[in-house]
Amino acid sequence: MSPPIKSVALAITGLGLVLTVTLLVAALTAQAQSPGRVWRIGHLDGTSPMARAALLTAFKDRLQEMGYAPSQYVLDSQYAEGDDARLGGLAADLIRGKPDVIITAGPQPAFAAAKSTSAIPIVFIGVGDPVGTGLVPNLSRPAGNITGVTMITVELAGKRLELLKEAVPAAGRIAILWNPANPVNERELKEAQAAAAALSVTLVPVEIRSPDDLEGAFAAASRDRARAVLVFSSPITFLNRPRVAGAALKQHLPALCALREYAMAGCLLSYGPSFPDMFRVAAIYVDKILQGARPGDLPVEQPTKFELVVNRKTATALGVTLPPSLLLHADQILE
Repeated sequence: MSPPIKSVALAITGLGLVLTVTLLVAALTAQAQSPGRVWRIGHLDGTSPMARAALLTAFKDRLQEMGYAPSQYVLDSQYAEGDDARLGGLAADLIRGKPDVIITAGPQPAFAAAKSTSAIPIVFIGVGDPVGTGLVPNLSRPAGNITGVTMITVELAGKRLELLKEAVPAAGRIAILWNPANPVNERELKEAQAAAAALSVTLVPVEIRSPDDLEGAFAAASRDRARAVLVFSSPITFLNRPRVAGAALKQHLPALCALREYAMAGCLLSYGPSFPDMFRVAAIYVDKILQGARPGDLPVEQPTKFELVVNRKTATALGVTLPPSLLLHADQILE
């Protein structure tokens, strides 16, 4: 005998209630669970938030292009503000936060991070000679927990000296501003010394160990009869680019620096790779590591494009007439 219609309706209603309750519980359970992993990216830097703002924007923009919304990661930045002695402690602070990967900018931060952990992946940015300084055994397979993007700084020292000599042909004596505590600067100096003889140039090395040395260093270069200055990049000089440009102008010394950011701050010339591009490449490496790649299997990236930037306003202030051949090959002329 068939059940009464009312009984069937009650059964269906009861089933609907159970289904509704079941779906509600499932929804609440799902809501209580994490909506997705939030990656932790550590950032160790020898400079300051202001000095790195535009570069970190390039890094974040590239992450977003690859599908990482700002809510999907936390960037924990630690800055030494030009005091390399702080880097070890800052690296330890980062590691206590258990990041999934650490990015570093400059050689000293890279060494500080590498010394502090052999387990957390590290992506370095802007280390001029990672093999020569012992950071990695080779570029194709860096091994261990570290890889990154090199600036090819050491190999460019001779080319930068050549460009400065082309810009100021009368410069028989050229000062080199370098930081002896920076292992890459030390190797750059040796490379520049090897190239000087062929250019008939006498080099005048001038040490800078802190930002307070900058003005005195340019004054010393002037007293030593230098006619131009080659400025090696380090956290000290990068963090204080306007002071570098101002001191060079005060001593009436044409200066060539490593990156376009220096020329934008007022130095006469810059020649080197794009720092924003290096931060974008670092974002690609971070993505690969977060997806499971081992840092030691990722070859160290080398830049293939180098920019010559001329600050014409500074040239006018210095009374320097730059040769047409140099201007012709400039990638950018700042008016």
